[in-house]
Amino acid sequence: MMGFGIGGRGLTSVTMETSCSALLRELQHIWAEIGESEVDKERILLEIERECLEVYRKKVDEASKTKAQLHQTVAAKEAEVAAFMACLGEDMVQSKKDKEMASLKEQLATVMPLLENLKVRREERIKQFSDIQSQIEKISAELTEYNHQNDAMSTTTIDEHDLSIRKLNQYQAQLCALQKEKSDRLQKVLEYVNEVHSLCGVLGLDFRKTVDEVHPSLHETDSKDSTNISNNTLEGLSHAVLKLKSERKLRIEKLRETAQSLFQLWNLMDSPEEERRHFGRLTSILQSPEESIIYTGVLSQETLDQIQAEVNRLTKLKASRLKELVLKRRLELEEICKRAHIEPDISTASEKVNALMDSGLVDPSELLGKVEAQIVKAKEESISRKDIMDRINKWLAACDEENWLEEYNQDDNRYSAGRGAHLNLKRAEKARITVTKIPAMVDNLMSKTFAWEDERNMPFQYDGVRLVSILEEYKLARQQKEEEKRRYQDHKKLQGLLLKEKEAIFGSKPSPRRSNTFNRKPNGYHANVHGNGFMTPAPRRLTVGGATPELLTPRSYSGRHNGYFKDMRRQSTTALNFGSMSKEDTMSTFTSISGSEPESPSQGLL
Repeated sequence: MMGFGIGGRGLTSVTMETSCSALLRELQHIWAEIGESEVDKERILLEIERECLEVYRKKVDEASKTKAQLHQTVAAKEAEVAAFMACLGEDMVQSKKDKEMASLKEQLATVMPLLENLKVRREERIKQFSDIQSQIEKISAELTEYNHQNDAMSTTTIDEHDLSIRKLNQYQAQLCALQKEKSDRLQKVLEYVNEVHSLCGVLGLDFRKTVDEVHPSLHETDSKDSTNISNNTLEGLSHAVLKLKSERKLRIEKLRETAQSLFQLWNLMDSPEEERRHFGRLTSILQSPEESIIYTGVLSQETLDQIQAEVNRLTKLKASRLKELVLKRRLELEEICKRAHIEPDISTASEKVNALMDSGLVDPSELLGKVEAQIVKAKEESISRKDIMDRINKWLAACDEENWLEEYNQDDNRYSAGRGAHLNLKRAEKARITVTKIPAMVDNLMSKTFAWEDERNMPFQYDGVRLVSILEEYKLARQQKEEEKRRYQDHKKLQGLLLKEKEAIFGSKPSPRRSNTFNRKPNGYHANVHGNGFMTPAPRRLTVGGATPELLTPRSYSGRHNGYFKDMRRQSTTALNFGSMSKEDTMSTFTSISGSEPESPSQGLL
C-alpha cells in the first residue's frame, strides 16, 4: 500500500516521496495514539489510495485533452500552412522523421512562424494580383470604351485559392499584351490624328471640328481624360481619313479641270507672267501625286473659288477678243503647216474667217474650236512626217552642196593661193563625197515615202505637190543632166578633132592674144571671194555648152504651180543635139565658138 502511494506513476521526485512517507508515518503515529484498528487503518489507506487514483486519473484526462487540443491545433495550423502553400503555389517540404521526433508543442512552435510568414506573403501576393487586375481592367476599359464612374467603387474580384507565381505570370503576360495593344492603338490613333491634321490643312478645313465628331479627347491635350483609343475611335478616325482623302481626290480632279481651262486661256490670251505668277504653284501641284500635296490651304474651297473666278474672268475677256484669237490661232496653224510643208485647211482661211465672223452667221467660239482641232491634227501629221522631212532636208542640203561644187569647178582661180582657198578645197572634197550619195538618198526617200503612203492610204504632199512626183521628176532631170554632160564631153572631143584638122590644113594655131580674149568666166560666173575665203558664185546663165536641165527639188516647188514645172521640163529637154547636125553646120558652129567654149562644169566631178 505504501509502495503504491509512494511509488505511483509519474511521482519520480525524491522530495515528493519523502513528503508522502513522512505524512504516512505521521498518520500511523496518530492512529497508534488514537488506537485505530487495523481494519479502519486498511479502509482509510484504501480511501487514500482511491483518492490518489482519482487525482491521477483526472490529471491524465486533462493531459489527454491538452494533447488532443495540441494535436488538433497543430493539424489545423499545418492544414492552414498547406492551404497557404497550395494557394501560393509552393511545395511544403518537411521531414516525416523530424515530425515524429518532435513534441506537439515543438511542432506547434515550428509551424506558427511559418504560418505567419505565409500570411504576410499571401497578403502581398493578393496586393500584386489586385494591382495587376486593376491595370488589366483599366486598359480593357480603355480599349472597349467602358469608363468607370467611380474608380474607388470599382472592385476587383481575386481568386484567393490560386495566388501562385504561374497565375501571376499569366496576369502579367495578359497585362503586357494589353499594354502593347494600348501602345499600338495609341500610335495608330496619333498617326490617324496627324493624317487628319495634314488633310484638314491641305483642304482648309477645321481640324478641331473634324476630330470632335470622332471624340473630344483627340485634340484636348490638357484634358484630364487620356486620349481615347477604343475601337469606335479607330473606326471613326479611319472613316474620317477616307472621307478626307476622297474629298481631296475630288478637289484635285476639279482643280485639274479648272487649271487646264486656265492654262488654255493663258495660252490663248497671251497672259503676262505677272498674272500667271499668282497661280504659279498650280503647275507643281498638278504634276505631283496626291500623297505629296501637303501645302496648307492649296486645295481649300477658297483657292478653288479663286481659280474658278480667274477662269470666268478670262472667259469673259476671251469673248471680247475672240476674233483676234481665232486669227492668231489661224496664223499658228499656218506656221505649223509651213514648217511641215503641208497645206493648211482652207475652210478656216483668214479671209473666210473674217467674213464669217463679220456676217454673224457663225459663232466665233465654233471657229476657234475648229481651228484648235486643225492645229492638233496638223501637229499629229507633222510628227508622223518628221522622219521623211528630216531625210528631205538632208537631200536638199546635199543638192545645195552639189550646186556649190558645180559653181566652184567653173572657177578658173579655184586653185590659186588666195586666202581661204584651202577651206574651199576641203569643202569641195566633202561635197564630192556627199554628191555621190544623192541617188541613194533619193531612192531611200522614195521607199520611205511609199511606205508612209501605204500605211496611211494617202499621198505624201509637200507644199501641195506629191513628194513622189517631185522625186521622179528630179530623177528624170538628173538623168537628162547626166546625158547632157555626156553629150558635152562628146562635143568637146569633136571640137578638138576639128581644131587639129584645121591646124593641119592651115598650118597655124590661134594667136595667144585671141585665145586670151576668150579666157573669160563661163556661164556668167564670177568668183566673188569674201574676206573669209569662201566663194560666193554669181547667178548662172544657160549657154550653148552648159545647156543642162535644172534639177527640180522640193525647194524649187515651193510657191509655184504644177504647170510651171511642166514648162520648165519642156524647156530643159530642148538642149542642142550636135549629133543630128550636118558636118558643115557643125564646122561653122564650132568655128564661131572655138575660142569661147567654156570648160565643162562636170570636169570637176570626173
